[in-house]
Amino acid sequence: MNGNNFRLPARRLAAVATATALTAGPAVLAAAGTAHATGDEGRASAAVLRTALDVSLLNKTVNVPLAVSLNEVRAPRSAEQATLTAQLNGVDDGRSFSVLNAEVAKSRATVEDGKAEGYTHLAHAKVHVPGLPLLSLIEVGQVTSKATCEAGKTPTASSNLLGDVTVLGKKVTMTAGGTTNVEVPGVGDVRLDYSRTEQTSRTAAATALELKVSVNPLKLNVAEVEGTLTLAKATCETPAAPAQQADPSAEPAGDVQPQGEAADDGLAETGGSSMTPYVAGGAVALLVAGGGAVALARRGKS
Repeated sequence: MNGNNFRLPARRLAAVATATALTAGPAVLAAAGTAHATGDEGRASAAVLRTALDVSLLNKTVNVPLAVSLNEVRAPRSAEQATLTAQLNGVDDGRSFSVLNAEVAKSRATVEDGKAEGYTHLAHAKVHVPGLPLLSLIEVGQVTSKATCEAGKTPTASSNLLGDVTVLGKKVTMTAGGTTNVEVPGVGDVRLDYSRTEQTSRTAAATALELKVSVNPLKLNVAEVEGTLTLAKATCETPAAPAQQADPSAEPAGDVQPQGEAADDGLAETGGSSMTPYVAGGAVALLVAGGGAVALARRGKS
């Protein structure tokens, strides 16, 4: 009997440990999945102006790269900027040169609550390149770009243009997603792409205006300006979806039977239980004892 008292709790303890492991397993896996998922917070960026231009002086004796960015911001660390001018030094006969002037020039990049978003807003802006001090490369009324990437949703990207667009002194009509070419004899030519958007299952990008520039003004101190210029660009990348935490109070799936003990599945149908053999044995003993008492009483009477 003592042996059963020690072995039975040992078997039950093993069963409880197994049940605990089954319960804790999904929670541990969920925690690991959460750590992996939260490592990808998502990304966003925005910029009012970016240039990748080459400026060649007369006879191409000097080649100066013109790489300027204005109000360029990136997240996960959310940021916002609103500088209204972009300056470049040392190109226009050693003087400071203004590449962009605007009344509004804002950019914002945020990543929070499972959503990444880039946004730019440019209004009443003029862009100049070296060699054209009196003639704007481009003038815009108002442009905006927005890219939004939210967990569990399809990324979106859009650009909007309000007001007139003037390129090298000429007013142009823009078509969303289309290309417009502007040529000015003795000055140069510009190819414009308006409202370019790109979307995948996890990313989005919107560019309000992209210019491919080839300017060669005559009888000036700059021979040639070539390259690309981008106005109002926004991008985003979708954050990872938050993993669901396992409920620590949840019961383990299925019943765990202690090892070494028979299940009582079949006894429920007959109304029996694990104590039935002991009850039956006690009843037999009582019957035997009762029969012996009756026999003794009869002998006494005789």
